Amino acid sequence: MTTTYARKVGERLRKVRKQQRLSLQAVEVSSGEEFKASVLGAYERGERAISVPRLQRLARLYNVPVDQLLPKDGAGEPAWNGASEPEDDQVGTKVTIDLTRLDMAPEADSALIGRYLGMIQVQRQDFNGRVLTVREEDLRAMACLLDTRPELMRRRLEDMGLRR
Repeated sequence: MTTTYARKVGERLRKVRKQQRLSLQAVEVSSGEEFKASVLGAYERGERAISVPRLQRLARLYNVPVDQLLPKDGAGEPAWNGASEPEDDQVGTKVTIDLTRLDMAPEADSALIGRYLGMIQVQRQDFNGRVLTVREEDLRAMACLLDTRPELMRRRLEDMGLRR
């Protein structure tokens, strides 16, 4: 692995960790001290190369697909700017979903909604793991998946305890 590539991997590791608002010490504790803060810091600075098995375990710890911890080919970083909310000038067209409640949602449809929201997270590179703001077109797509009308989807999300 080249030093440049190790640095780019490190930048991705740091970006995802910071999106989740985790300190190096918090990762060390939550990993059962598998990832020491000093070693993780060396990975993030590109001073050490991370092995594929450790990268996979770190991706599981961060709850992100492993490919999201790798730098992008070609043009570099995706166009998404790292904000927790997508840009949208239309007032009232966005809904914020509390991702922490998704596993506790009582309805069978929560698994389908969870997969759809996971796809949105990957597309936006948004892995804070707490909330996700979805656009009107995302609500329409979820409504189609669940065989309901878009205007009822907001209420359904609220009834499921997912709307923030």
